[in-house]
Amino acid sequence: MTLIKSISGIRGTIGGIAGEGLSPIDIVKFTAAYAAWAKENNPETHKLKIVVGHDARISAEMVNSLVIGTLLGMGADVTDIGLATTPTTELAVVAEKANGGIILTASHNPKQWNALKLLNNKGEFLNDAEGKRILALADATDFTFAEVDNLGKLIHSDYTDYHIQHVLDLKLVDKKAIEKANFKVAVDAVNSVGGTVIPALLKALGVKNIVEINCEPTGHFAHTPEPLPENLVETSAIIKEKGVDVGFVVDPDVDRLAIINEDGTMFNEEYTLVAVADYVLSKTPGDTVSNLSSSRALRDVTEKYGASYTPSAVGEVNVTTQMKATNAVIGGEGNGGVIYPESHYGRDALVGIGLFLTHLAQKGIKCSELRATYPPYFISKNKIELHAGINVDEILLKIKTQFSNEQITDIDGVRIDFEREWVHLRKSNTEPIIRIYAESSTLAKADALACRIIEAIQKIVGKQ
Repeated sequence: MTLIKSISGIRGTIGGIAGEGLSPIDIVKFTAAYAAWAKENNPETHKLKIVVGHDARISAEMVNSLVIGTLLGMGADVTDIGLATTPTTELAVVAEKANGGIILTASHNPKQWNALKLLNNKGEFLNDAEGKRILALADATDFTFAEVDNLGKLIHSDYTDYHIQHVLDLKLVDKKAIEKANFKVAVDAVNSVGGTVIPALLKALGVKNIVEINCEPTGHFAHTPEPLPENLVETSAIIKEKGVDVGFVVDPDVDRLAIINEDGTMFNEEYTLVAVADYVLSKTPGDTVSNLSSSRALRDVTEKYGASYTPSAVGEVNVTTQMKATNAVIGGEGNGGVIYPESHYGRDALVGIGLFLTHLAQKGIKCSELRATYPPYFISKNKIELHAGINVDEILLKIKTQFSNEQITDIDGVRIDFEREWVHLRKSNTEPIIRIYAESSTLAKADALACRIIEAIQKIVGKQ
């Protein structure tokens, strides 16, 4: 059993002993702590309103009932939007003028996992201080439940159509162009909420020929749910066989978007944001942001339009904070996470699909041909395990000193930018591991760069 408490939310495996997994007791405790925090932050609000949405996980009904019951017990009114994507829930918080929201999803984690992802009144993830306050409240069980006359009230609402219309209303989404292109589009929704939402979106965008793959929202994931190439072999084969123009793959909560070319090859998850940014920047001059572990291709595309690119620390809240600071017009993460401020400050696969299909339609070329227009970069993802007692911070400091002649960014671990490649080192917060992401013009070169850094780390460790 596993229970991970962090500022991004509470995630864990279902079942087990309280405190060692995401047990009903843990669900109630952390939900109550969140409600207590919301009360602290809204002292003038007589009655809190909280939005709750969930993906299609097997545990969704159980977790949803506990969360809603606890919020009502804390005196908060609850808008239950039912089966919903993460970005749908984020939009619903704003539309409902709610004081916050809770998304019940473990994102790309396997079916035995679930999580409480916590939102503020803007439908955005909490910052570091807010997250730590909730954890402190939970540890102290510092909350008071409402008396009977002050219990919250529950209403049910569906925001799927609202979200779809929201995408259609975006100025840079061109339904006429998409409809005219007469695309044949495939979607793999890994048997979660995307199986209902994405086909509905495509129909609304004017796509008449849709190939649905794993679109029954049962929560029994047809493959490992993270949309990485190694998990999409069968999906790619189907896309090639069916003769589709483009394939979309989403994770269980539909905030990440991977694209597959018409020939079954990967567009590459890193390039979802790159392609969307290319389109947005061609219409809307402005700057961009992505996290330090994302492809350099975004910087290249940004500079092509005479704009500035800024990296951020890893994590959606860090990306959005940097985007606001630089007034970026587009940003996100290299894991297929598109954040478009014109819509909202959250990763949104629906928005990504609307913008990408418009881009592809207006270009009038094949998906693989569009991919070929972008700089060729390849990322190698590695990790080095260290024995207990090793000072990881000291290792990173020595690496930083060793490569001081190169461009160094240290807002989140250490990133070293060479002339045509980069490497990013981050320590794990939960185990003695250094994660090493390297990018170069070929995978072999990226692997070689990663090995070079690993060897440097091993030499430092040997001297400790």
